[in-house]
Amino acid sequence: MIKQSLSVVTIILFISFQTYSQAGRTPVPAKNGMVVSAHFLASEVGEKILEKGGNAIDAAVATAFALAVTYPGAGNIGGGGFLVYYGHDGLTTSFNFREKAPLAARVDMYLDENTKLKKNSNLEGLLSVGVPGTVAGLFMAHKKLGKLKWQDLLSPAIELAEKGCPTSWFRAAFLEFIRTNKNKFPSTASVFLKNGQDLYNPGEIWKQQDLANSLKRIQKYGADGFYKGETATLIVDFMKANDGLITREDLELYRAEELTPVHGVYRGYDIYSMAPPSSGGILLIEMLNMLEGFDLKKMGHNSAMYLHILTEVMRRAYADRAEFLGDPNFNKTIPVKKLISKTHAEKLRSTINWFQSSVSDSSLFSAAHLINESNETTHLSVTDKEGNAVSLTYTLGTGFGSKIVVAGAGFLLNNEMSDFNAIPGITNSKGQIGTGPNLIAPEKRMLSSMAPTIVVKEAKPVIVIGTEGGRSIPNTVVQILLNVIEHQMNIGEAIEAPRIHHQWLPDSTSFYGIGISPDTKRLYEMMGHPVIEAGYRGLAMGIFIDRPKGIVYGAADTRSFEGKAVGY
Repeated sequence: MIKQSLSVVTIILFISFQTYSQAGRTPVPAKNGMVVSAHFLASEVGEKILEKGGNAIDAAVATAFALAVTYPGAGNIGGGGFLVYYGHDGLTTSFNFREKAPLAARVDMYLDENTKLKKNSNLEGLLSVGVPGTVAGLFMAHKKLGKLKWQDLLSPAIELAEKGCPTSWFRAAFLEFIRTNKNKFPSTASVFLKNGQDLYNPGEIWKQQDLANSLKRIQKYGADGFYKGETATLIVDFMKANDGLITREDLELYRAEELTPVHGVYRGYDIYSMAPPSSGGILLIEMLNMLEGFDLKKMGHNSAMYLHILTEVMRRAYADRAEFLGDPNFNKTIPVKKLISKTHAEKLRSTINWFQSSVSDSSLFSAAHLINESNETTHLSVTDKEGNAVSLTYTLGTGFGSKIVVAGAGFLLNNEMSDFNAIPGITNSKGQIGTGPNLIAPEKRMLSSMAPTIVVKEAKPVIVIGTEGGRSIPNTVVQILLNVIEHQMNIGEAIEAPRIHHQWLPDSTSFYGIGISPDTKRLYEMMGHPVIEAGYRGLAMGIFIDRPKGIVYGAADTRSFEGKAVGY
């Protein structure tokens, strides 16, 4: 009798554990598949696709479209991003659907007569909008690798848009901003406010019929349902009426690209991440190559020496980013092989002083690159029961992108033009750095730091990881991987741990999160590192696959207000 009662209690506790303990340091266990995203409803959509027999690509596509409904601050069909895939058969590929500059874009389009940046002109208004890539990228990935019918993957998002989903506390500040500025953003107010006037209270159901109609056109016609036909007409007419640049030709010319991921090896683990026009994969591998020469485990997690070495590695990688990286379709000489080589890492490692910080020299480059990359991105990670893995990061730019909804279409537009070099010819210690590879040009993709990553051991995925965070993304991913590989943390612990960020210029280190002791900070500063206490940055979504036990563990960063890992 006692044994039976204990068994019942154990079962109840196990069910509760599976359902509610995903947040924090205890990851969610599952036997078959896992979806981790920044909104619980979107994660549930992806998990249901897996249960219906869909593969990791199917689940990622369905989750991404659901996020466009439930997580409008970053989930989108009006932005762009990257997807990295590793198949159970060893197939490795990636999809680049980063936004492009319109045909009418010019290198000096944001400068006044004194060659100064017009106030926020590359961040605000329709001139900040790049040609969206999300729909083209998701459609290409599904056409290449999907299993279920395309139409079935759009249905959950359409239902969420039509029937509605709860408004969250997380969105309250944006809603108040739109209410206060509804005359400046009338098309946005008509979507995000009740009757275009009043606030939705947290928990109230919010319906989006215009977005549902746009999704239905994508469901019926695929990518053509966005880049041609009624949705394209709505975009183009809206641009014409409001002095925007994107034309019908811009939309019809847009193409996503299938690319070979960048590949590196760290202590026997294969690292696959995104190639340019994202800098994320190159920086990730370059930093890991440098770090491989240090006994990080012996230093101790987040000790002063450990943080010093991390900072010096970050400094060198981000200096390379500034000098070399941009859209490879416009820069044919990007030295990718050199940057991710062990030889290059060894040379950089040899310049690190064990006890004294280096100095970031702002005079090294003559062209300008304003450090302005947005941090309001979102990431999702997926694995299926066959062993396929997807790591997908996409963005609108800053929070809610340009904050402009296409009238009649229901979706927000990005402000990713801000990720180009806005001011040619200036470099300074305040954060303007410089190279020509990322200057504005028609049809050029702006440089990104997104780093969707899959780690493989013995030809099987073991870690699927990525994050938001703008320029800090590669540093966040590096630290999470080190937490797992070097410090044997579970994926939840690895994501929750406090993090730092250094990006060459400005020459200071941001400490993100509580947990680095005052004594450690003091020793670190004695080595010459200025510190900024910076709250938090980065919302990582990760999966760890324990092959010997046959268990998949998922964890959503608790810095994410609505994130959730869902497995079965």
